[in-house]
Amino acid sequence: MPFLSGLNKSHPPSRIVVIGAGIGGLTAAALLAHQGYSVLIADQAWVPGGCASTFKRRGFTFDVGATQVAGLEPGGIHHRIFEALDMDPPEATFCDPACAVLLPGETQPIRVWRDPERWRQERQKQFPGSEPFWQFLNQLFEASWAFQSRDPVIPPRSIEDIWQTTKALRPRTLITVPHIFSTVGDALRAYGLEGDHRLKTFLDLQLKLYSQVGADETALLYAATALGVSQSPQGLFHLQGSMQVLSDRLVTAIKRDGGSLRMRHRAKTIHVKNGKTTGVTLENLKTGELTVEAADHVIANVTVQNLMDLLGDHAPTGYQRRVDKLPQSSGAFVIYLGVDAAAIPADCPPHLQFLYDYDAPIGENNSLFVSVSQPQDGRAPEGKATIIASSFTDPNLWSRTEDYEQLKKTYAETAIARLSQYFDLNPHTILHQEAATPRTFERFTDRSLGIVGGIGQRINTFGPFGFANRTPIQNLWLVGDSTHPGEGTAGVSYSALTAVGQIMT
Repeated sequence: MPFLSGLNKSHPPSRIVVIGAGIGGLTAAALLAHQGYSVLIADQAWVPGGCASTFKRRGFTFDVGATQVAGLEPGGIHHRIFEALDMDPPEATFCDPACAVLLPGETQPIRVWRDPERWRQERQKQFPGSEPFWQFLNQLFEASWAFQSRDPVIPPRSIEDIWQTTKALRPRTLITVPHIFSTVGDALRAYGLEGDHRLKTFLDLQLKLYSQVGADETALLYAATALGVSQSPQGLFHLQGSMQVLSDRLVTAIKRDGGSLRMRHRAKTIHVKNGKTTGVTLENLKTGELTVEAADHVIANVTVQNLMDLLGDHAPTGYQRRVDKLPQSSGAFVIYLGVDAAAIPADCPPHLQFLYDYDAPIGENNSLFVSVSQPQDGRAPEGKATIIASSFTDPNLWSRTEDYEQLKKTYAETAIARLSQYFDLNPHTILHQEAATPRTFERFTDRSLGIVGGIGQRINTFGPFGFANRTPIQNLWLVGDSTHPGEGTAGVSYSALTAVGQIMT
């Protein structure tokens, strides 16, 4: 555990301002406050957590966006962070299966089991002849995981970063080097599986969820990790209570160690002088008052697009040009249902993916990722349950529409009709219903256009070719899903750990 084991309090007093109380910002703030730094974290929302927060309606607790967590197993990123903070990790259970995928016209799902042998048997049954491909992915996963667990700084931007990354290398990790420029599509072709339409569709669905793009575009090394992390000894977890317990525990650590949290405060400007950040202007959204908070370091837990807006005329030209060339990230349409437990089929997995039409693009209600609450998990009253279903959507569709409410109504009706093919949904079983669109996410998270999931993990934006925590502005750091290793609570927590390690070097 190079970074965490190396943290100590023998550093000059520094003031840190963290913009954004998502999981990445909260993690960075908690680790730095625990090391004796003076930390202020500000967020424009009512509650911390960002896309991993929750809201309550009529006795139901709904996870806003993220619904599962990786990295709580011993040695996992969240386990390490809470250990460093001298706190117990939140109570959670393994998701097993991690996901169940239903393809068009099929009634039996493809179940992604946590047990490696059970998952091997499942995929051999579902995708005959593909086992060499899966074994290859597993080899890449094990090598990548061994490398990542030694805390490399990806991408490196200084001599110290390069040294830290070099120390993470081992002979067994070099197997990944020839595949840095490969996609999953390339691997399918290498194993003669490019014509297996069913396998390709399954991979497109899973990778769209984890990397924003399908198999032909997703970087192979990213995919190997994203597809392998759900198996033992790793795994995906379902938090007891709600996703909010993760951010609440980090907030407790921040306050315990002397840090301060200001909700309903929006960052307006990051100040820069002579190429170095000097602080942030914050707006109190309750009073409209503006204050300038001086800082030795500023950590921006925002999208890279939002970072450019905060820098304004101080945005480095080359950096701005790179951001402008990024493909459009996805937004999400999400429907939240509080239902009678009778609506849930027997033996319903906690997480499902549905594809409804092979010929239509993934997203725009043709595919849904669904999370279902479990009995006594704190999300629904006795005899009831929550269903959260999300679909990727083009955020520009929602920003430009002339009839927003009608578009939202149409999407909701389509989603309910799709979900009713699996769940028993009717006016008697649906007890609460509401929906969120990219406009909703933009309003509550302040993310540009309400985009979710960060930057698509293509070759030119993954790993060594992605956006670094260290920005071209001295002492200005970027954390969150725009940086390596990408989206998800584990990914943004790792980005926070990397930034903290660089600040303390």
